[in-house]
Amino acid sequence: MDTGSLEGTGAPADQPVWRRPRPGLLRMRRLLLMVWTGVLTVAAGLLLGLLAGPAWTLCALLPPVCAVWGRRLLERNWRSWRYAERADDLLISRGVLWREETVVPYGRMQLVEVTSGPVERRFGLATVQLHTAAAATDATLPGLDPAEAERLRDRLTELGEARSAGL
Repeated sequence: MDTGSLEGTGAPADQPVWRRPRPGLLRMRRLLLMVWTGVLTVAAGLLLGLLAGPAWTLCALLPPVCAVWGRRLLERNWRSWRYAERADDLLISRGVLWREETVVPYGRMQLVEVTSGPVERRFGLATVQLHTAAAATDATLPGLDPAEAERLRDRLTELGEARSAGL
């Protein structure tokens, strides 16, 4: 299933159509978790072995155990991210334990950025960052296809200009 595809296609017209980040975001975050787990495991094993004695090197197994749990949490977090474009605003929903829904009115947007770091580019991902007048309402959409991120940036910029012109 392409997670960038539309959900709720049989929903009534007044219901938002939700879109999700690409699966590459989950793969990227899992890879980063494994890399940092490896670094922490080696560092903990060496430091504990040299400073506290060989018996303490077993404590270096703690990072891999935590990483197994972290892989599951990463998936739940990835599944919680979604966004929907409505007529007057953009909805962004995220969070597992504490759900957070952000509504960004198009007329309040001041800047829409598309960024893609080296790791994101390797996984074919981009992030859309929305800036508004109030810093508390800035929003981020990670894990988008670069073409979708550019389309969204252009659309949000166009809608933002049209809505702010009426203020």
